[in-house]
Amino acid sequence: MASRLAARLLLRRRSTAVVSFLQSYRHARHFSTQLLEGVPRFSKPTCGRYLLPNASPYQIWSRSFASENGDLVEAVVPHMGESVTDGTLANFLKKPGDRVEADEVIAQIETDKVTIDVSSPEAGVIEKFTASEGDTVTPGTVIATISKSAAPSEAHAAPSKETSQKETPPPPPPEKPKVEEKTPKVESVKKQASKLASPSEPQLPPKERERRVSMPRLRKRIANRLKDSQNTFALLTTFNEVDMTNLMKLRSDYKDEFVKKHGVKLGLMSCFVKAAVSALQNQPIVNAVIDGDDIIYRDYIDISVAVGTSKGLVVPVIRDTEGMNFADIEKGINGLAKKATEGALSIDEMAGGTFTISNGGVYGSLISTPIINPPQSAILGMHSIVQRPVVVNGDILARPMMYLALTYDHRLIDGREAVLFLRRIKDVVEDPRRLLLDI
Repeated sequence: MASRLAARLLLRRRSTAVVSFLQSYRHARHFSTQLLEGVPRFSKPTCGRYLLPNASPYQIWSRSFASENGDLVEAVVPHMGESVTDGTLANFLKKPGDRVEADEVIAQIETDKVTIDVSSPEAGVIEKFTASEGDTVTPGTVIATISKSAAPSEAHAAPSKETSQKETPPPPPPEKPKVEEKTPKVESVKKQASKLASPSEPQLPPKERERRVSMPRLRKRIANRLKDSQNTFALLTTFNEVDMTNLMKLRSDYKDEFVKKHGVKLGLMSCFVKAAVSALQNQPIVNAVIDGDDIIYRDYIDISVAVGTSKGLVVPVIRDTEGMNFADIEKGINGLAKKATEGALSIDEMAGGTFTISNGGVYGSLISTPIINPPQSAILGMHSIVQRPVVVNGDILARPMMYLALTYDHRLIDGREAVLFLRRIKDVVEDPRRLLLDI
């Protein structure tokens, strides 16, 4: 009985002490999980109103990213996606002492697929960076501390004239001219003799003319995936050529009406996507993939479009192309290409894909052998359109011709299916009316 009375007195004293402590401070950080007995404990910062043991209501604050005085906030690395666990802190866009607004980008994280922005959670002044450029960071890592009440630093301002005059050291006294001593040029004679003695040694450029930089994560990822593709797949490429006369005439006849109705230009890529969809439906094995000892047949068609950017090659995906028309495909391609150029592609926009189309013709490529984008089984390579002499109904005519290349995994796709697949694309592009009649 005496022990119970002592415990009750001790609890009442502790509650009274906690209440007086909370009354004397404006903010309390995590005291709800450290001091108060009888108050629910939370693993995440919360803000709520609870009843203390003496039945007096007090609002207990637990501020996220707050310091002891509630003035500092921390900028952390955001979630990067399900398949991305870490990234490299590429560069800071601000400096300590700079003023930032809420949601303003202060740093960029480079991952294997995309570049992710780190924004300031509150408006304030950057107090310090807690990470360095080139560090490997994970979601939730603190990279900067921001003060909400500090004034912008004037450390970067230009110094005044008076200060510069005071800090300027006096000029050094003039040195006496040195008398050059005439010595025999023995070293030059030795160098000439050594050169004559070993004429077979290669003369390499000096190291000062070379630069060594770290490889970006995106380039590393591209290199690893391409090498894995070569090591895993039985790569084989088949070629064909296509006459672009009818498709270019179709585009020229209806481009103005197409823009007027759909608000987007009619390009050549949408026709090749539609042709690829038709070919994949005729040869579903090209849309399949090997998984261990099994073959996975995919009853949907997601076309990946290779886009070259200043940071490297990215391959965004156009979903469910089998249900799209020309306008939908053109809008999808333009939107993804714009995001790729701006570095705003998300992880989800580049995940998946059952077949890839790469257009090297925009750079002037005449012919190439593209490499499969894993885990797909084939890739179509488009090339530049060149006027070449061809035989048409017994006459030699100049026609706009394009070489097509299909690289496929020979473990899964036989030569017959690959050739028929590429021939179907050729037939549809040369006569787009086949798409209308489904023949």
